[in-house]
Amino acid sequence: MRVLLVTYGTRGDVDPLVALALQLRTLGVDVRMCVPPDEEFAGRLAGLGIPAVPVGPPIRTLTSGSAPPSTALLARYRTALVDAQFDALPAAVDGCDALLAVGLAQIGARSVAEAAGIPYVYASYAAVNLPSPHHAPPPRPGWPDPQPADNRTLWDRDAEQVNAQYGAALNEHRAALGLSPVSNVRDHVYTDRPWLAADPALGPWPVTTGLDVLQTGAWERPDDRPLPPDVTAFLDAGDPPVYVGFGSISPSPGLADRAVEAVKAEGYRVLVSRGWADLDPAGCFVVGEVNHQRLFDRVAAVVHHGGAGTMRTAARAGVPQVVAWMPVGDNPYWAGRVTALGLGAALDGRTATTASLGAAFASVLRPGARARATAVGAGIRTGGARVAAVRLRELASAGRRH
Repeated sequence: MRVLLVTYGTRGDVDPLVALALQLRTLGVDVRMCVPPDEEFAGRLAGLGIPAVPVGPPIRTLTSGSAPPSTALLARYRTALVDAQFDALPAAVDGCDALLAVGLAQIGARSVAEAAGIPYVYASYAAVNLPSPHHAPPPRPGWPDPQPADNRTLWDRDAEQVNAQYGAALNEHRAALGLSPVSNVRDHVYTDRPWLAADPALGPWPVTTGLDVLQTGAWERPDDRPLPPDVTAFLDAGDPPVYVGFGSISPSPGLADRAVEAVKAEGYRVLVSRGWADLDPAGCFVVGEVNHQRLFDRVAAVVHHGGAGTMRTAARAGVPQVVAWMPVGDNPYWAGRVTALGLGAALDGRTATTASLGAAFASVLRPGARARATAVGAGIRTGGARVAAVRLRELASAGRRH
């Protein structure tokens, strides 16, 4: 039995899918993955023995620029990605018994699964990505900002925008496969029973009369790698530092420097994660790729962009967070969850000043803040990847019999 796992995005999109792949292998299921062609993804999967099929252009070139890509560039990029999916996925799915896709960018995945006659599953890492009257759609870079309206109207407009971007390209490819046209691209991709790979304690699915969502829990694998000797020496040399990192996105110009200045003004040492933006603020200890599960146990606070994985790892460690979010994907949503759960503070990274960052740090470093974070962290469950792997194996097995 074999399944195809498909995503397109940064490390935060790929790593959870790797956790699912490893759980599937423990159940005797072969796995193949479609990911961006960036070297770091190919190297990581090769080291784990997971066959990788590169699809689309490198994601790092899109996310690590000093300025956001233009609307025209993003439109061309999205159309090219649809074409790349229909070029690569039919061969990648050969011999597979099910296909699971993560992210709205996977416009072609369901059609390829349909043509192959195998089950298809759509998964999201955050509730905000799925239509609900309880929240508005997430920001979609390059598309017009929605005018104020109720959430249902905003989701209707979101579907219209998705159709405008993808409808013609998708239906042209479907016709070539002998498939009927799709009238609502977004809901076609999502299906009427998507999976939610997020922890219920941190990002629960709001009960609605709409989608029948299966919340599996977050997909994460334990990381037992030791910290590098120089990192351990830095940690041992003084009081716990504050971690500052923005992962795979480029923060607003000067944001990292302002965050470092605000942290130092509170009397704390700073440990900066270089990330895809290649941050290297003066006078800071800078690290590359390290084990966050170990590192966050030893820091006083975590400053980040609102990525699901960073937020969850910090929460599990019981460490207060300051989220300087950018209007990208689910980052604003997770920033809101940090404040709603009492895990820390959040502010718009585009307008954050040294003063506002300093006030945020002062609030999360007060007595009692860590106790609250620890209490929330104790309720986080592990094993979401296992839950999803068992369900996907069942679907693949049923599809095989038919």
